[in-house]
Amino acid sequence: QLPAGNLQLTLYQYKTCPFCSKVRTFLDYHGLPYEIVEVNPIMRKEIKFSSYRKVPILLANAGSPLQLNDSSVIISAIKTYLISKRNSLEEIVSFYPPMKTVTEQGKEVFEYGNKYWLMLDEKETKRVYPVKEVRVEEMKWRKWVDDWLVHLISPNVYRTPREALASFDYIVREGKFGTVEGFFAKYMGAVAMFFVSKRLKKRHHLQDNVREDLYEAVNEWVKAVGKHRLFMGGNQPNLADLAVYGVLRVMEGLEAFDDMMVHTKIQPWYQRMEEVIQKGEV
Repeated sequence: QLPAGNLQLTLYQYKTCPFCSKVRTFLDYHGLPYEIVEVNPIMRKEIKFSSYRKVPILLANAGSPLQLNDSSVIISAIKTYLISKRNSLEEIVSFYPPMKTVTEQGKEVFEYGNKYWLMLDEKETKRVYPVKEVRVEEMKWRKWVDDWLVHLISPNVYRTPREALASFDYIVREGKFGTVEGFFAKYMGAVAMFFVSKRLKKRHHLQDNVREDLYEAVNEWVKAVGKHRLFMGGNQPNLADLAVYGVLRVMEGLEAFDDMMVHTKIQPWYQRMEEVIQKGEV
């Protein structure tokens, strides 16, 4: 029932980027085929066509080519397109205008208005969100993922020199690096990110043992889902479920992920998410 047959998608990404993983999770769950272009994180020549220099970038063609930036905008816009039969994708994207803002550090960045909203009419909204509280809850936790959960990943996967090296070994294996470039990225990157993670820990006011912040956040999520729902979306994941899973799964295979599974209550929900995502990918 989805108007997806005429939708050609190309995702520009770093495989290990949490925001990119969020978009892949969304596309996989909805069974949307897409091509992946792995971006070299040093030269980034694959996205030289774009003035927006971050990933993910999604090129979507539903009749005319369109560039979508920001993981939450990508997800909201494509989800709106799948549900709504009224508007073109180009019109839907115009509902998420970029706005230039300046951070506390004086850096100019783009923020996107309305990025957690689906642009639906009243009838469509009632079909997707039977009561207002369902929409409010989904938006709240999608924002929580971007504002809090994602910032716990780097301090945890680069927590010690050993973990930093293991993380960069994974990044180099999964990413797009030349042989020499990969060698330097692994060892120099691991050292750099070990120290960067300490700065991030201070910036986000994390505890001395950053694992505790990760455990608390994950258990907060599990508590919000509750014991009587399979997912926050009920019997099927909603956009908040997909966002949380997408961010957490970039840690798979690393010590931080194994510790999280042992020391929190996330495992049953996480396994249910794995199952539904695999069904969508088929």
